[in-house]
Amino acid sequence: MNELIKAINELKKEKNAIILGHYYQKGEIQDIADYVGDSLALAQWAAKTEADIIVMCGVHFMGETAKVLCPDKKVLVPDMAAGCSLADSCPADQFAQFVKEHPGYTVISYVNTTAAVKAVTDVVVTSTNARQIVESFPKDEKIIFGPDRNLGNYINSVTNRNMLLWNGACHVHEQFSVEKIVELKTQHPEALVLAHPECKSTVLKLADVVGSTAALLKYAVNHPENTYIVATESGILHEMQKKCPQTTFIPAPPNDSTCGCNECSFMRLNTLEKLYECLKNESPEITVDPEVAEKAVKPIQRMLEISAKLGL
Repeated sequence: MNELIKAINELKKEKNAIILGHYYQKGEIQDIADYVGDSLALAQWAAKTEADIIVMCGVHFMGETAKVLCPDKKVLVPDMAAGCSLADSCPADQFAQFVKEHPGYTVISYVNTTAAVKAVTDVVVTSTNARQIVESFPKDEKIIFGPDRNLGNYINSVTNRNMLLWNGACHVHEQFSVEKIVELKTQHPEALVLAHPECKSTVLKLADVVGSTAALLKYAVNHPENTYIVATESGILHEMQKKCPQTTFIPAPPNDSTCGCNECSFMRLNTLEKLYECLKNESPEITVDPEVAEKAVKPIQRMLEISAKLGL
């Protein structure tokens, strides 16, 4: 393991590469990454890096976002099969038709989408900035929000909006068991529930804190004296435990009785071995059709601009 880590660091230096890792990656990948963050942070780092090569340790749409923001840089992913069930739930042709059928609507798309979906979008959001960006539009603005219906419902509820929602969802966040969380609360009555807004409304009703992965991490860091039941992909517990070594974090279990925590199988496809091969061979490489990229970059840049103004 140490030899592999050393070889990766040597390749990174030799090729002027940067490794970006999502909070849902395996712990060893988070530890070797130059920057670890949620989708917003990864997009922000990609946009300003001076590296020649970006290795995106996450899922495919994150690599696409980096490539759209940095067309002149080589963007690599350790495993091209690392997709996203939420992005898959929103096929670009069907979403484009949906948009066409609702003229006069502003289109807000979650970052968990393909570049082709972003190309028919007015502004992209992440779970960190979605509420604030929606609230930056007039109250009577007609808005299409896609693809996550749970995040869209949550934002509608906290902003008193009536956005038109695309019927998509993340398979990880859909699978949290209300009954098992209630059971955990009975066993640990002092524990607070931290939940991601991609969770179903029934789970969010049990939550003490609802927020993006970055927001949940920040809350835990600011309140290390608590015990937490965490309802998001269990990879975030690695960073939570690093930042708060004395705090107890309990992963919220899914409906599947054989699992003690909820993991994204796509995120877990990336390994240190694949990261090494990826850097060594400069492959697999993310490519985006130039016409699609030209359209997709505008709503991403708009998100980054609004986020900067809001201090996010």
